[in-house]
Amino acid sequence: MVFSVFANLYNLETQQIAKEILSVLEFENCSVFFDEKYENVIKSSVCFFAQPDDMYNLCDIAIVIGGDGTTMRVARNAAVLGKLTLGINAGRLGFLSALEKNEISLLHTVAKGNYQIDERIMLKTAVLNGESVVKTYHCLNDAIATRGAFARLIDIEVTSDGRELLETRADGIIISTPTGSTAYSLAAGGPVLSPDLECFVATAICPHSLMDRSIVVNSKSKLDIMIYSDVKNNAVLTCDGQEPFEISKESVIRVSLSEYKARLVKIKPDNFYEVVKKKIINNRT
Repeated sequence: MVFSVFANLYNLETQQIAKEILSVLEFENCSVFFDEKYENVIKSSVCFFAQPDDMYNLCDIAIVIGGDGTTMRVARNAAVLGKLTLGINAGRLGFLSALEKNEISLLHTVAKGNYQIDERIMLKTAVLNGESVVKTYHCLNDAIATRGAFARLIDIEVTSDGRELLETRADGIIISTPTGSTAYSLAAGGPVLSPDLECFVATAICPHSLMDRSIVVNSKSKLDIMIYSDVKNNAVLTCDGQEPFEISKESVIRVSLSEYKARLVKIKPDNFYEVVKKKIINNRT
């Protein structure tokens, strides 16, 4: 079996975790690829080096050492190629991680093929100017449209398959997958959804209303978001925390189900709601 390890090996703690991973996978006669910029940092008889983009093509499983943000980025890239992602938590919550950093020995079971695959739906988010698509993203967590630089509310309209779904004045709107329901959407008052559901959640950010609640829609729906402001203040779109993209008043943000699914390796028998209780309610790792 071939693994690619995505990690910042200039961080000494992460480097130590990577060495533990190599020790396990070397015992299991697996090949392991790292970013070629770390060629002078880490050595092993089963260790090889490649450019980051090539590492996805070369592996069976992409291992990520880091927090949820790093795991999300790698899982999103791996999804396009149908590859598996295994997260090892070196951050805070580690919702997307299969293992904690003190559980590296469980990689023995993975190398033997003893694991499950947890598939997660993703969003396809396109920015349209008229009939032209000017930008497209695939998101594992969420697509977020927010006000620009001025601290003023914006008017937001959301339609579902051409029918009115939501009108609100707020700081912005979050369209989240079930995976993203425990991220910004939760902080904005949205519900926690089991990641095996196939739906989207629309949650307004700081709405100017006493009666504003999240709306859950079927993932087969296509959501169109239009944003208006009474000042020269263009909104911005941020997908999975990537570089923001400016949205003009003439633009439409279209959110639909991505043709790709993130495929996460699951090793432990943890139930999703047990993880929520442990990592959010009880706030411990």
